[in-house]
Amino acid sequence: MPDHAHSSDPAVQAQLDRLAALSPGRDILGLERIAELCARLGNPQNQLPRTFHVAGTNGKGSTCAYLRAILEASGRRVHSYTSPHLVRFNERIRIAGTLINDALLAVLLEEVLDEAEGLQASFFEVTTAAAFLAFARIPADDCIIEVGLGGRLDATNIIPAPAVCGIASLGIDHEAFLLEPEAGTPAEPAARIAWEKAGIIKPDTPVATFSYPPLVRDVIAAKVASVGTTLFPEGDGWTVEADGDGFRWTSKLGSIDQPLRPRMAGAYQMRNAGLAIAMLRLALGPQPADADIARGVADANWPGRMQLLGPGPLTALMPDGHDIWIDGGHNLDAAMQVASFLDDTLARREPVDLVLGMLANKDAAAFLHMLAPHVRRVMTVPITGHDHHDPASLARIALGAGIAAAVPRADVASAVRALAADSPARNILIGGSLYLVGQALDFNGEWPV
Repeated sequence: MPDHAHSSDPAVQAQLDRLAALSPGRDILGLERIAELCARLGNPQNQLPRTFHVAGTNGKGSTCAYLRAILEASGRRVHSYTSPHLVRFNERIRIAGTLINDALLAVLLEEVLDEAEGLQASFFEVTTAAAFLAFARIPADDCIIEVGLGGRLDATNIIPAPAVCGIASLGIDHEAFLLEPEAGTPAEPAARIAWEKAGIIKPDTPVATFSYPPLVRDVIAAKVASVGTTLFPEGDGWTVEADGDGFRWTSKLGSIDQPLRPRMAGAYQMRNAGLAIAMLRLALGPQPADADIARGVADANWPGRMQLLGPGPLTALMPDGHDIWIDGGHNLDAAMQVASFLDDTLARREPVDLVLGMLANKDAAAFLHMLAPHVRRVMTVPITGHDHHDPASLARIALGAGIAAAVPRADVASAVRALAADSPARNILIGGSLYLVGQALDFNGEWPV
């Protein structure tokens, strides 16, 4: 929920401090406060360019990155709104391809926070309104909006019907919010999650999705039918098929006659890219050429998701020939994807050492049981500024999951130093939380741009 954010710019920091003062108790899902806040600001959500709206438990940020890279490769000016940030708050709002600058950010936050007085608005609602205000005032060709949490009652769902909706990988997460009992909602957890995510689907807005188990698929299909729009699912509508170090994309709307090679690591990124392409093929208006799609897939980057760290203070702690990877996955669905990558790419050579920190509301046992076959040992660390699993308790959970060795450490740097001093595996993975990944990026001097 509310994120701790810091800036070296005093004007920005003053507004971030005001944001931080918004109580976590105000983060109750619903559209009433964001609707009133946007009305006070002149309803900027109704003045956006062609918009792509993306939901999902995992993969929605990567899908947004592919959308943006492909559109920009075709010469389009693209706004995007994503969350959370990893190092700097500015990462959330990208104006025509560039992270929002401090001067504009300070002005927008001040304007929105002033208008939000008395509304009990949340951190995310204020941030969302600021993004919409920027997107309405600064010209662009397209706008990409990532859902923050859920979909039906997420602040981003105040937008009118977008050009296209997309729903990425679905799993159980944010149970306290998305599985809260409510009359008229599905009782089965997976169905309820799908029902919440499908809440972004609106009349006259086609929707592209992954393939899902029958129960989840039927929930989404029912929502599509209820609003009378078009469903374009993976499998029946479009497919990705591995081809060497890339993949081929085929669909009922035409296929791309060349292999596509993602820069981002992990076989699951092929599906995220495939979903982005499906959304683009559904959109009315200018279409990217196949060459633009190929270039965008190759250029797309989404920091903190199975990312290999480059040279910097953190990687310098390791002996030559050792790699540090980072990934912010924190739920069972993400753990399955990470385990697949480890099995396919890293751990098939030798086990991986894991530096792990997790928020207190995450199911650490399920996460670690999934990764245990691929992990040699774990260094558990706190996540500064957030409620988190105590490192000593997390180490006990890791041992219970079947990992041979687990030791609590004070922070990421001390964990890496300990591994460096004791003949570590040639690959280290830092993960379990996007906040922890952000700390690793900050320590290594690799700020997302």
